[in-house]
Amino acid sequence: MNKKLVAALSGGAALVLALTGCSEDNSKKLNDWAKTFCDPAQAQFKKIQDANAAMQTADSGNTDSKKVQQTDSAAFQKISNAYAALAKALDQAGPPPTDEGKQAQQNAVKELNSLSKGYADLQKQVNNLDTSDKLKFADGLRDLSNGINKLNKQSEAAFKNLEAGDVGAAMAKQKGCQNQAASGSPAPTPSKKPAATPSKKA
Repeated sequence: MNKKLVAALSGGAALVLALTGCSEDNSKKLNDWAKTFCDPAQAQFKKIQDANAAMQTADSGNTDSKKVQQTDSAAFQKISNAYAALAKALDQAGPPPTDEGKQAQQNAVKELNSLSKGYADLQKQVNNLDTSDKLKFADGLRDLSNGINKLNKQSEAAFKNLEAGDVGAAMAKQKGCQNQAASGSPAPTPSKKPAATPSKKA
């Protein structure tokens, strides 16, 4: 998998897409499995992308910290819920029909649930930030960004064990997963503008 693509994708989304491979064997079963997962997953991928977009545009440089906090908190909750739903969809789809499919699926479900919990924890953290002090709030957002980076690294670690799978080509044919693979979604980042000082220094 292209490293830049991995970096561009959200942790859980990339984790699921990392069930990759190019084998044409057993293609019908693989396609059927991919459809079973990708159809319900599409809505969850969109929720993650929309939440990311909301965080990226939450602050114009002078937005009230309380408003930014509320936007990021809601976004973290949506991402957490989406990853939980992805884990459930993958669990219900069952293992892909490959030799390593069962273990890969179980690992992915575990990681997606872990990511869901991770973003739920980030929501609690952002809710506890002090919005009365712009600089303290900015520092808090930077700490949250570090937490997100840790979650993304957690997902990347799982890729290495999943990339030996055979379902990537089948998933790429499904609309629900194809758009995600083609465009990716930015790694979730709490509203970045407030993380700068009021003077907007780099």
